[in-house]
Amino acid sequence: MAKMGKFTAKGLEGLQKDLAKLQPKDNQQFIEECAKELAARLLRILIKNTLPGQYPKSSGKEGGTLRRGWTAYQSKGFDVKQEGDLYTIELVNPVYYASYVEYGHRTADHKGWVPGKFVMTRAEAEIQRIAPKVLEAKIKKYLEGIFN
Repeated sequence: MAKMGKFTAKGLEGLQKDLAKLQPKDNQQFIEECAKELAARLLRILIKNTLPGQYPKSSGKEGGTLRRGWTAYQSKGFDVKQEGDLYTIELVNPVYYASYVEYGHRTADHKGWVPGKFVMTRAEAEIQRIAPKVLEAKIKKYLEGIFN
């Protein structure tokens, strides 16, 4: 039969002390930081992917209103709302025609259709794709700070 080797509880005592550093208050703050990070990345993608309108110089119109409209619903920084295990940050675009650009609309003469750009839909899919990697890096850094 094989030998098991020597064992000391000293390493487990160190682990126990490190685990005691994990306070619920700190965990809550960390989760909110993760939510804010993802919201900031989503906002960056939205702004980058919202193309300004192209108008003839003679019209006197300037594009970019929709792009400048993207913001987080906030009082200070990003407001993180918690409902049970769900954390939300509301990103909005108060420009009245934002939904028409997103999902499409009929033409002015009601005979045609202008297809949607799906900027928010695509940005959300992009965040869903990169979120695991972003969160993994943040969790690794957080745990390294506790265990080292």
